[in-house]
Amino acid sequence: MATAAGRAGLAVIRLSGPDALCAVRQVAGSITPRPRTLTRVRLIDPVDGSLIDHGMVAIFPAPASFTGEDVVEFHVHGGRAVPSALIGVLTALPGVRPAEPGEFARRAFENGKLDLTAAEGIADLIDAETAAQRRQALRQMEGELGQLFEGWRRELLVAMARFEATIDFSDEPMPEDLESQVHRNVAAIAGTMEAHLADGHRGERLRDGVMLTILGAPNVGKSSLLNWLAGREAAIVSETAGTTRDVIEVRLDLGSVLVIAADTAGMRDSEDAVEREGVRRARQRAASADIRLVVLDATTWPKIPSEIGEMIDEGAVVIVNKIDLCRPQGALTVAGHEVVAVSVHDGQGLNELMAAIQQRAAALCGSGGSPALTRARHRLALEEAVAALRRLEVSRAPELAAEELRLACRAIGRVTGRVNIEEMLDVIFREFCIGK
Repeated sequence: MATAAGRAGLAVIRLSGPDALCAVRQVAGSITPRPRTLTRVRLIDPVDGSLIDHGMVAIFPAPASFTGEDVVEFHVHGGRAVPSALIGVLTALPGVRPAEPGEFARRAFENGKLDLTAAEGIADLIDAETAAQRRQALRQMEGELGQLFEGWRRELLVAMARFEATIDFSDEPMPEDLESQVHRNVAAIAGTMEAHLADGHRGERLRDGVMLTILGAPNVGKSSLLNWLAGREAAIVSETAGTTRDVIEVRLDLGSVLVIAADTAGMRDSEDAVEREGVRRARQRAASADIRLVVLDATTWPKIPSEIGEMIDEGAVVIVNKIDLCRPQGALTVAGHEVVAVSVHDGQGLNELMAAIQQRAAALCGSGGSPALTRARHRLALEEAVAALRRLEVSRAPELAAEELRLACRAIGRVTGRVNIEEMLDVIFREFCIGK
């Protein structure tokens, strides 16, 4: 099934493999659809000739298909009965079986239609919740991240080929400054890689969401603020202190950035074991948050509980709530940070607060520029490659340098899924014309 299960106007069922076109002939009769054209057909059970549905069929002959194999799409009426009946008939045919999870994308990779980063981009595009996530996923699906890594790998292959040439063909004439030139080139590549590693995890944040945590003492309006951000009653609001015991999450689209906002237990000393656990979870969530909204009470301003003051730093947005009850006098600053004065009750200052949150979230995710690393595996592979290249800087023996370059190429190749020793041999003979 290429479409979600459930009641719908249409359902799409896809086949891929050498017997796909044979399957069409068995369930669609004598009609042979034209490639890449929807053709109306009567779909029948070849066992008893009973009608399954009136549908449409499209065929995509190899290699011009998503998987690189013959691919067929059946477009039938949605719901449960029709797709289930067609799938049952198809899987009863010889050589036809249900696809494993992700198998279409895997076959596309194995047949050279996608690299691993493009396949990940497709998954991210399907999961995208915001416009910014969609744009990042599209860039990755279209190959921008893969091209970045492949560019580095090609440069490293050239450097490795030059070292291998000096080792394996020592009796051939080589440029005198060959090794020093390669060292300079490798140092430049390592510097570029390090610049991408120092991006503040913007790609991962954009893909996974910016973590925002609301902190404060009991009854300062944290749950009311979460409900306002969510636009619904996500958390219970009560005058009774300690109502919120666990972390309550909502997913928000703020300025095209996915923000995962969390309401937490009011931070105070308590004899209640459940409330103490809630406070512990609040502290834990605060430690991992990208943005902290520290909420203070205007009716007790400028008094700030010590456990709340600890949370105010560069990653915090300080809020004084309930200004409808008591408007603080003088400049509103805490530890050098400007304070946003709001009333969740009547809406004062909330637009300014929203603008501040969106600005922080956008800054954490970056914008435009070079393709971002979107997964931990990209980052780990790049760190491994950089470590090998930095070791190469102190390895003057050509054999050791070539080995470090091989390790770096292998690490980079794991990101896109392309590791091929034949490419290095091609570079050696093409660039140096060894043996003529």
